[in-house]
Amino acid sequence: MFKQLCVAVSAAILLISCGEKKDYTAYISDPVLYCKTVKQLNNVVLENNFPPMIASRNYVYANIAAYEVVAYYDNRFNSLAGQIKHLPAFPKTDIKDVNYQLAALLAFCKVGEAVTFPEGSMQEYVKQLKHEADSAGVPESVIKASQQFADSVGGHILRWSKGDNYLRLRTAPKYEVTNEEGRWVPTPPMYAQAVEPNWKEMRPMVMDSASQFKPMRPPVYNITDKNSEFYKYLLEVKSVSDSLTEEQKHIADFWDDNPFKMNVSGHIMFATKKFSPPGHWMNIVGIGAKKAKADFSTTVAAYAETSIALYDAFISCWDEKYRSNFVRPETVINKYINSDWQPYIQTPPFPSHTSGHATISAAAAETMTNWLGDQLSFTDTSSLEFGIKSREIQSFRKAAEEAAMSRLYGGIHYRFDNEHGTEAGRKLGEFIVSRLNMKK
Repeated sequence: MFKQLCVAVSAAILLISCGEKKDYTAYISDPVLYCKTVKQLNNVVLENNFPPMIASRNYVYANIAAYEVVAYYDNRFNSLAGQIKHLPAFPKTDIKDVNYQLAALLAFCKVGEAVTFPEGSMQEYVKQLKHEADSAGVPESVIKASQQFADSVGGHILRWSKGDNYLRLRTAPKYEVTNEEGRWVPTPPMYAQAVEPNWKEMRPMVMDSASQFKPMRPPVYNITDKNSEFYKYLLEVKSVSDSLTEEQKHIADFWDDNPFKMNVSGHIMFATKKFSPPGHWMNIVGIGAKKAKADFSTTVAAYAETSIALYDAFISCWDEKYRSNFVRPETVINKYINSDWQPYIQTPPFPSHTSGHATISAAAAETMTNWLGDQLSFTDTSSLEFGIKSREIQSFRKAAEEAAMSRLYGGIHYRFDNEHGTEAGRKLGEFIVSRLNMKK
């Protein structure tokens, strides 16, 4: 009888331990956990008003760190070392008992915290992550080993990041505003200085140079000839913005993604925050990966390649913005047509040609299509937290097209800004997909 009781107890213990192991594996390997971790960084970026091109830098290094952990352990994936020409290979390590999914999460947090502020911005989340891992049955030795490996990879990525010119550009010359016709000048209500006029000098990830995907030239600025190509495009902005349908207003609001909107009511001024365009696309990666039922490693890879596309697309677009220095529609309409006219959404503080949202969206759509498919429809719930209802999207490329058109509906871009940006961004996205061999 005693022997039978011992066997029963042993079997029960075995079943419990197997249950713990199953729970631990399911918890750590759930790709939704990675999506939540990216969203946590997105929240940090939002709260601290990082402009969109800097936000893209925040996301790209954190996602690459996570991806390099995945590539080290999951033999279905190739390291980006050498594919990104200036990224050195991570040296072999003898660290044992690493859970690579947990290490990827921790590496993302380590790098994400280091490239943002304030100091310790991800610490509470990391504590929560480790507590949940412990509660799910992850052995303490595995948590420690995974943190050690994450720190090694994270340190490797951060040392590499130091050579991207970001720190040098913090003290680079500012944009010089002139009264030359057709040239960009600050716009109401903030009349803010031009944002990051030297961003083209950032080190690209995959592009050979900032000007590799130089877009078509904008029409010649001509306000005196009412039959000129430019004047027709200008009138289109005013006409469309003055007669928006409710659907067009929703599209403009949904893709506005203004990280720092200044609201003015009489003598009262206050700012409202939303995530910027790259933050919106980080959300879409998570939504798309969940809809496609992508596993943990594939989800990380989709985030990594998309963040690379966003990062390079900003360098490419900003190269053009401060080459053409093209005036915003609001400035010209106020000066020559109607001094009281306002666009539906607020004009951001940098030149018009090309549209940043159009460029980066088209690039991101190509990388996401590469990983998650070209006919994946989804509900984009990204803006619910800002009180803006969701949109039903038929594909990533359709999302990019809608994002581009939103800038015309919003009254902040000419149609040619959007079309030229979309074409340049699409070519860049295709180039990144063809250049990077991430999956074996």
